[in-house]
Amino acid sequence: MSSRPPSATPAVANAPTAARPALVWTALALVYVLWGSTYLGIRVAVESLPPLTSAAARFAVAAGVLALVLRFRRGPGALRVDRRQLGSAALVGLLLLAGGNGLVVLAESGPTGVAVPSGIAALLVATVPLLVVLLRTLGGDRPRLWTFAGVALGFVGLVLLVLPTNGPGTVPVAGALTVVAGATCWSVGSFLSGRIRMPADPFVATVYEMAAGALALLVVATARGELAGFSPAEVTARSWAALAYLMVAGSLVAFTAYVWLLHHAPISLVATYAYVNPAVAVALGALLAAEPVTHQVLLGGAVIVAGVAVVVSTERPRKPAPDPVDGATPELARR
Repeated sequence: MSSRPPSATPAVANAPTAARPALVWTALALVYVLWGSTYLGIRVAVESLPPLTSAAARFAVAAGVLALVLRFRRGPGALRVDRRQLGSAALVGLLLLAGGNGLVVLAESGPTGVAVPSGIAALLVATVPLLVVLLRTLGGDRPRLWTFAGVALGFVGLVLLVLPTNGPGTVPVAGALTVVAGATCWSVGSFLSGRIRMPADPFVATVYEMAAGALALLVVATARGELAGFSPAEVTARSWAALAYLMVAGSLVAFTAYVWLLHHAPISLVATYAYVNPAVAVALGALLAAEPVTHQVLLGGAVIVAGVAVVVSTERPRKPAPDPVDGATPELARR
């Protein structure tokens, strides 16, 4: 998963500080393109790399690099947290990365006709803001009427996207359900991250989230037998390159740009990534991987994106909240 569509509208503790428009749009472009491209990166990586093992390596390396940067810039106590904060970050990491991203990686692996195309995976993951609204409602919140209209519209698009057809480009139902399960895990993690005691610094939280997610992914990969007989020499150069791209572009560069935007740009502008990323993913999948873009994909995808756009445009933070850790992984796992 990209690093990721988290909640409908991420919130920060303080109002955004003024920044030059050129910097804001540069950072936004990075989030649009890099997070949108991670779905194609996952597809290329799993061509010859074990799926969950590659995901574990991605997050382990990204966590190590980010930890070293924080240690170098802020000193020995940069990563200090209490047990409750550590447990909370680990739980969110398990949901976002092991559950959310791991299931998307599994859905994109496999032979043609069974694996979900990268663009379709991105469109299915775009339902995360809609699922978060449902979780908020169950938690006692009262979203606006237009928010519910956007949720209903988005789920109509989901049904249109996965309806079986007799023509080419039919979405594999099992794979689609796997992605939806991953999106549900991501939604629960995003929902909980704002309601449990997390590390105050989102970068520190990200280190522990990615470390926990990587460990869980490695355990499951080992249980699935992914490491039995695995030989790095059999991995293609393009899969290694894709994995490196996911580590650097998806898990480090795009996330840094996202956190910077949360402090320097209006939330309504930052949140537009939630419906731009799927469009980028579909376009890249069609142009670079020859993924079919049928009328059904265009119609279902357009309805999903329209529903997400309605939710994002009508939702506003009702009160100041701590810095989110939602952007920790696009998809990290975002995606």
